[in-house]
Amino acid sequence: MVKHKGLVTNMKTIKIAFYGKGGIGKSTLATNVAALLASKGLRVLHIGCDPKADSTRLLTERRLPTVLQQLDALDEIKREDLLFTGKCGVTCVETGGPEAGTGCAGLGITAAMDELTRLGVFDEAWDYIIYDVLGDVVCGGFSVPMRQHYVDKVFVVVAPNYMSIYAANNILKGVARYSQEQNLCGGLIANHLQNNKEKALLKAYAEAVNVQICLEIAEDLHLQKADFKRQLFALEGEENTNRKSLQQFVEGWLKGGQCVIPTPFSADELEAFGQLMAENLYE
Repeated sequence: MVKHKGLVTNMKTIKIAFYGKGGIGKSTLATNVAALLASKGLRVLHIGCDPKADSTRLLTERRLPTVLQQLDALDEIKREDLLFTGKCGVTCVETGGPEAGTGCAGLGITAAMDELTRLGVFDEAWDYIIYDVLGDVVCGGFSVPMRQHYVDKVFVVVAPNYMSIYAANNILKGVARYSQEQNLCGGLIANHLQNNKEKALLKAYAEAVNVQICLEIAEDLHLQKADFKRQLFALEGEENTNRKSLQQFVEGWLKGGQCVIPTPFSADELEAFGQLMAENLYE
């Protein structure tokens, strides 16, 4: 066991992935979680797995060269060409990906994982590795971290609207598929909540597909302002309920938590659920 400023962790690296529809807020949440962990003295590696390569903007306040860009530009790749230090000492990597319409995002993730493996990055003494993964396309590429055993636990970020739930449901199908060797689903993170009806909607969905809601984040102008200013709302700016909620999530998360195998809806079941919610919550 290793102690970090009052926290006790196992020597084994804990590997977490955040998934969700594009624009749902998963990068904001993932980077704030990474910073909170690092602020407690833990050694954290944050890997952005999106061709947009913008996962680490809040941690570094700049755009990092991606693994794929460096592979293309340099004859010999060294650790310092790919890994950069961000706020609170978080080590940051952006995998990058192909230009829009020219290739599969999964190929970029796979190439980056292979290069990081070659450099021995995954063999280093990390307390946590955080993956921020593109997850709103039905493509095998988004499942690389799960399929190739780079993650132990998956959190799916979802908002109270149909297309966000649709994307979350597809992601949970992938989580269920790759949970044969170990259960991967840590739960749902409910984001952009404005009222109790929206909370009830996501609670009903979570219960129906056998997952728990681990964190609720309310729609908040302070959070939006922090994003525009490239601030970490968990550590910078004004104290608010969302900050406290995220801190509680991280504290509970460090103590562990039981992963489950989700039971996502079929296409017909999801449509029926949408109709039921429309009748019961919005009429």
